[in-house]
Amino acid sequence: MDETDPEAVARLRATAHPLRLRLMSLLTGEAMSAAEVARTLGITHANASYHLRVLHDIGALVVEGEEKIRGGVAKRYRYDATRETPTRASTVDDRIAYARANALEVERRLLDAAPGTASSSDLEAWVPVDAWRRALDLLHEASHLLHAAARPAGTPGTVHVSATTHAFTMTGGLTGDAARWTPEEERR
Repeated sequence: MDETDPEAVARLRATAHPLRLRLMSLLTGEAMSAAEVARTLGITHANASYHLRVLHDIGALVVEGEEKIRGGVAKRYRYDATRETPTRASTVDDRIAYARANALEVERRLLDAAPGTASSSDLEAWVPVDAWRRALDLLHEASHLLHAAARPAGTPGTVHVSATTHAFTMTGGLTGDAARWTPEEERR
C-alpha cells in the first residue's frame, strides 16, 4: 500500500472499527443482507446498513446479489479477502487505531473461545531477512487459505475459528527495498 495514497488511508480508517472488522469476518463465509446481519449480530437494521455502506464505499465489500423484499430491494454483501486490504497508513495514529479495533475484536472472540486447539505467539526479535520473508509468505498463505475456506455459520463439518495476525518490520534494522516483502505468488 502506498502510505501517501489518501484512498488507502481512508480504507484503513474505515476498517479500524470493531463492528466493521466483525462484519468483514461474518461476510467472508456468506453474502448477507443488512437485515440478516442485524439479526445475526443483534444490532439495529439502521446500524447494520450504515456500516455495510461504509465498507462497501471503500471497496471492502462487494454486492453479490439483490433480492426483492416487501417492495424494496435488499443487497447481499460479501467480504472478498482477495482484494487489497490496508495494513498500513500514513500515520502511526492510524495504525494504532486499527490495532486497537483489532484488539477489541480479538478480546470479544476470546470471551467466546472453546477449549481445544489454539496457537498464540508474540515476538519482537532481530531475524535474517530471508526468515522474515518466509514467515510473511506462510502467514499470507494461511490467511488466504482460511478466507477461501470460510463457510456460512453453522455449516455441518466446520469449526468456528478466529485468526488474527500483525507482522511488521520495526525501526533500527534494514528498511526499504532491503527488507521489502512481496507475496510468493507475486514473485513467480
